[in-house]
Formats: sequence, structure tokens, C-alpha cells
Amino acid sequence: MILASSSPISWLLALAAAVAYAVPAAAASRLGATAARNALLVAWVLHGAVLVWGLWGDTPRFGFAPALSMTAWLVLTVYAVERQLFPQMQSRWVLAGLGAAAIVLAMVFPGQPLHVAASAWLPLHLALGIACYGLFAAAVVHAWLMTRAERHIRQAEDPHSGIPLLTLERLTFRFVTAGFVLLTATLLAGWLFGEALYGRSWRWDHKAIFSLLSWLTFATLLLGRARFGWRGRNAVRVLYAGSALLLLAYVGSRFVLEVVLGRSA
Repeated sequence: MILASSSPISWLLALAAAVAYAVPAAAASRLGATAARNALLVAWVLHGAVLVWGLWGDTPRFGFAPALSMTAWLVLTVYAVERQLFPQMQSRWVLAGLGAAAIVLAMVFPGQPLHVAASAWLPLHLALGIACYGLFAAAVVHAWLMTRAERHIRQAEDPHSGIPLLTLERLTFRFVTAGFVLLTATLLAGWLFGEALYGRSWRWDHKAIFSLLSWLTFATLLLGRARFGWRGRNAVRVLYAGSALLLLAYVGSRFVLEVVLGRSA
């Protein structure tokens, strides 16, 4: 039974975080700006505590659902920083809903015991991969905001965000560029130091193939923007495609191993 492997403390923290996320997600229209912001802050702190306990508690665990949970937390961290620069950014309720969903998913599928004895560099390698996921997830959120703002402009509506379309586009590609750098570093580390990290050399499995396909997709996107000025819907579609491939690379592979096949590696 997957649920039985989570500790009571982890369950309590996760449940509190999910409830705190659900408040601004379900009652965004009825809460004042200050109350919604405070609820999201409490949820963010509790979410961070869940992640810390999951990695450094009595039985450290990791898997596809904790990876998604960390990605959601990183996106919320980016949002918290950007709110200081762009106070009118309107995506609080969406991110709160994503945070709640990620917490619940990690409660149901807490992952397998994390073994780091093979190499002291393994936590760093995992951190690079998760940071890469977080940056591309932030890029996807900004691309969605950009698409929404563009649609409102075409319909002659007020986007109510206060963020210029070109600013959203610039932020989107900054996240894509940063994520691409980290993805490159992660792939190089896996290729050069795979035996030290995991006890085996690089192999062409599903994770490696999807990772390389996502790298090629993002490289094409950045090259197309720099060389041919790609922007708008076409660029967003390429971003979505690369992000979907990257999601399949680790999260998809781990989901199949942990849930479908019931194996740890």
C-alpha cells in the first residue's frame, strides 16, 4: 500500500499545506487581496516544510510526485518574487490550485526510499534537475499569461494584469534560457558521471531519449527566436512541446516504474 509508507508528521504537514492552498484557490473571489496573499504565504511555508521533511526526515523518499511537488513550490517561489516587481500579476488562484494538487499527489505517491550512498554528488544532480523543471514550469506559466493577455488585447478587453505583453514575453524566454542552461548541465553530468552518480554508465533508456528530445526542442526554440525572431503562438507551442517531453523524461518514466510496474528503479 503506497499510502502506508508516509510518516504521520509528513501526512499532517501535507494535509495542512493542501488545506492552506485550497483557501485562496477555492475562495479567491471572496477573499481580500491581503487575506489571499497571507493564506498563500502560509501554504508556501508549510509546503516547504513538507519537502524538507520528505528529504531529510526519518526515511528520505523521492519519486515522480515529490518531483512535481518541488516544481510547484519553485514556481510559487518565483511568483512570490515577481509579485514584488509586478503587484498586479493575477495568477494566485491558479498557482494555489496547482500547489494543492501537487501536495495531494505527493501524499498518495510519496516515492521510493532515497539512496544517496552511491555518490555524494547525487543530491546536487537531483537539485539541478528539479531546478530545471522549476524554471521551465515558470516559463510555461508565463507563456500562459502571455497567451491570455494577447487574447484580451485582440478582443479589446482589459487584461487586468498591469503587465505589458512584451514584458511577459521577455520573462518567458529568460526562464527558458535559464532552464536550458540547467538542462544542459544536468544532461552533461548524467553522461559524464553516470557511473559515479548511479553506479552505471549512460544508457539509452526512455528518460535519456525524452530528455535529449526536450533539449533539442528548447535549443530549436532559442535558435529560432535569436535567428528568425520567433514569437507569439508558434513559439509558445514549441515551448509547450519541449516541456511535455521534459515532463515525460523523468516524471513519466518514474510514474511508469513506481505505479504501473511497481518497481523502485
